[in-house]
Amino acid sequence: MNDVYQSPLASRYASDYMLRLFSPDTRILTWRKLWISLARAEMKLGLPITEEQVAEMEAHIGEIDYDCAAAREKEVRHDVMAHVYTFGKAAPSAAGIIHLGATSCYVTDNADLVIYRDGLKYIRRELKSVIKNLAAFADEYKALPTLGYTHYQPAQLVTVGKRATLWMQDLVSDLKELDFAIANIKFLGCRGTTGTEASFMELFEGDTCKIDEMNRMIAADFGFDELFGVAGQTYPRKVDSRIMNALSSIAQSLYRMANDIRLLQHDRQLEEPFEKNQIGSSAMAYKRNPMRSERICSLARYLMADAMNAHMTASVQWLERTLDDSANRRISLPEGFLCADAIIRLARNVTDGLHVNEKIVERTVMDYLPFIATENLLMEGVKRGGDRQKLHEVIRTCSMEATRRMKEGLDCDLLSRLKEEKEFGLTGEEFDELLKPEKYIGRCPEQVSAYIGSILPLLDDAALDTPEINL
Repeated sequence: MNDVYQSPLASRYASDYMLRLFSPDTRILTWRKLWISLARAEMKLGLPITEEQVAEMEAHIGEIDYDCAAAREKEVRHDVMAHVYTFGKAAPSAAGIIHLGATSCYVTDNADLVIYRDGLKYIRRELKSVIKNLAAFADEYKALPTLGYTHYQPAQLVTVGKRATLWMQDLVSDLKELDFAIANIKFLGCRGTTGTEASFMELFEGDTCKIDEMNRMIAADFGFDELFGVAGQTYPRKVDSRIMNALSSIAQSLYRMANDIRLLQHDRQLEEPFEKNQIGSSAMAYKRNPMRSERICSLARYLMADAMNAHMTASVQWLERTLDDSANRRISLPEGFLCADAIIRLARNVTDGLHVNEKIVERTVMDYLPFIATENLLMEGVKRGGDRQKLHEVIRTCSMEATRRMKEGLDCDLLSRLKEEKEFGLTGEEFDELLKPEKYIGRCPEQVSAYIGSILPLLDDAALDTPEINL
């Protein structure tokens, strides 16, 4: 259907996994699993719920009549109660005990925690793929000299691989932030309307041990071994803020990487993948635009801005509960996950096919290396008996002339000019030996190898398994 708006994140950018994770089916089925888990725990702890009622709920868990739920919600203006009613229609013997003692946030918030946890685990897996791609790229080009830039002005030489480790280091930092966010997602449990568990004090006749056991049983059903120590009606919205911080952090890092690639592609030193039949421009057929890197930057800006929603929501929660978070979170959290997923998918594609134009990299190095090497030439000339001040003046004069030529679009001829100056006491071969690029990259190859070695334990293959969506 093309006559209604569709989110581009869903229709163009996000993965099938993430689209299914945030689908209505996943959400409502998770609600129903929560109701079944609650009923089963209550039954085992002595409340008047039968095996047959729980079994009927389990047998009809996938029968979701969305039309019935929509009609009921229109009538009662409450989405959770509409689905309680609809589930009761599918499992009539259990209709009277579904949601017993619970408040709406029991299903909405616990389901969100399950979905966000699984989404973060998937993001983590995909982010590791990008880091792995960059590690292979950095290792391949760890010793290839390239012009370094500060202020986007020519600086000392680095290597292509060393530059990639700067991108990797940011992403490894993001990976650790993701791990922290995942480790600190706890379960809300079934805490009642204001988090006091008063309804369960009534149901279990004041037996607090049974209440604690009920919450442990439900949490275990969903893979959680820890609950929040205290809660209002909802789980702390600081969790959302932490999650969106982690996703925004990834966006920041990949924006930086993609922007660097765009700059280098402008100079033709580096290119993102470009397919055989890809069209760069509808008007300029020769164009080879860095469209994937541009898209990363475009989506990253959206995600960084989207993260502010969680910060503002966390700051304005009133007392035990306010509902001004709900409509915002329905949009900002799923869209944040889908956007992060889209950015990482693009980054994985780009880093898997980065192409280095080595001849252009070499030519760029050789254009600027004579300038970079002048201090070494000065020192070598002095060691051979030259006058430091006179040599300095020779270098300054020759450099100004070479720069003037370059500004006129001509090649850099600084090296040939310096070779003609007898004050250095160097032969042409000795000049060439001093101007080998590998002499000016410092410890770059060693730094790359050491860094890759230090992060390999983070990139174990077992951690790349995709978390299942249990529908």
